[in-house]
Amino acid sequence: MSLADYAAQHGLHRVGARPNLWRYLKQTWDRRDFAIAMARFRIQASQERNRLGMLWLVLQPTLNALIYGLIFGVLQGDAKPPDYAAFVVIGVFLFDFFSKSLSNGAKSITGNRALVQSLAFPRLTLPIAVVLENFMTLVPMLGVMGLALVVLGHPPAWEWLLMVPLLALYSLFNAGIAMIAARLTVHVRDLTQILPFINRILFYTSGVLFAVDRILRGHPWAIELYDYHPLYQVLQIARGLLMNQGTYEPRYWLFFAIWSVLVFVAGLLFFWVAEERYGRD
Repeated sequence: MSLADYAAQHGLHRVGARPNLWRYLKQTWDRRDFAIAMARFRIQASQERNRLGMLWLVLQPTLNALIYGLIFGVLQGDAKPPDYAAFVVIGVFLFDFFSKSLSNGAKSITGNRALVQSLAFPRLTLPIAVVLENFMTLVPMLGVMGLALVVLGHPPAWEWLLMVPLLALYSLFNAGIAMIAARLTVHVRDLTQILPFINRILFYTSGVLFAVDRILRGHPWAIELYDYHPLYQVLQIARGLLMNQGTYEPRYWLFFAIWSVLVFVAGLLFFWVAEERYGRD
């Protein structure tokens, strides 16, 4: 009798063996309190390192919106969209959620190596905790963004309530991105050096600072491609809801919902398959 047969006969399982997907998800759900506590701890630790504390969470994107809006507003001239200040505020604040989910999610395994090697738990908890952390920091940012929109002449309307399902889909999408980046970084450590450039490219090409239909009006084929760009879709939907303007195609809801589910499922499967490799030298 082989050792494997002997172990199976006595109900013994290999340490660190990957469970089936359903059991894996159940184990992750059972540790949801750990993920929430970890997200809160990271936010608290970040506040303690900065003198401004919680204020810095909203100050950074506010300064980014002010600086980038001023520079790109001048560069675009007459090509910039109407109500450009509100346009940029929404774009910068919402893109920040994606940007941090990508960059911090990529380091969720490699940055917690001691934890991964010393405790037995579903590693999926770590990228999920990153997205929870970023969502928690997004909430006060949304309050500041809403206040800025009111000051800029966009009072609250019932359409603002549709931001709830939009942010739910956005969180699902970002969770999938974080899981994909987390596994890729385990295999290719140098990816963390490349991600800032990827983030910057996406920032400049996702319609955060410019209106696609105005900048690319001489290239209609390029405008049509943007109709399938998930980050562009979420920004356009948010602007349409918060700025009380029908500036987006209703089909963007369907497109982004499909993107969110596909990216999340793909990220989950991609991450789960390599569960046994995390934390190994």
